[in-house]
Amino acid sequence: MQIIRTTFYSKKLKEILEYIAYDKLSAAKKFNKKLDEQIGGLLVFPHKYRKSKYFEAENIRDMIFNGYTIIYEIFEDKIEILTIFNQNLPLQK
Repeated sequence: MQIIRTTFYSKKLKEILEYIAYDKLSAAKKFNKKLDEQIGGLLVFPHKYRKSKYFEAENIRDMIFNGYTIIYEIFEDKIEILTIFNQNLPLQK
């Protein structure tokens, strides 16, 4: 099984990291490192997080990390990271 990060997710993550780095570069690096570790853990237990409250499908999950929601979809051979957003802001599609 492998983890695939969509282009949309990568774009949103870049925006978040730039926002965090504006105040403190080391905080942005730490956030990114910890997030990558959390996402990597999905390989061991992909159903760890709750069924998405934004989608009906059973295989789409919401991972909560430091006030952000990471939405991912589980397939037989891969996990696809779809998006990341601040929980206090509306979901952008």
